[in-house]
Amino acid sequence: MIPTSHYLFLSLALFTIGVIGVLTRRNVIIILMSIELILNAVNINLVAFSRMFGNVNGQIFAIFVITDAAAEAAVGLGIIIAFFRNRPTVLADEMDILKW
Repeated sequence: MIPTSHYLFLSLALFTIGVIGVLTRRNVIIILMSIELILNAVNINLVAFSRMFGNVNGQIFAIFVITDAAAEAAVGLGIIIAFFRNRPTVLADEMDILKW
């Protein structure tokens, strides 16, 4: 049986990689992937604590987070595709067309 601390260390690693990816990358697709890593780290925490306390509320909430992540990915990729049709780049620094 794997202790809960192992799940928490894995979650911490995923969360750290995701935050570093969001803060340092310029490509919007990589930023979206980093946000997905952050959400997966949250899901690991929810399921680990749900298992530790013997309650299924964390697992149910994790399903809602997965649903939200799927919707975020679909909308984000739709915006990126629409933006890429107007400009041949997906760099976050050059996305000033959305301001007006």
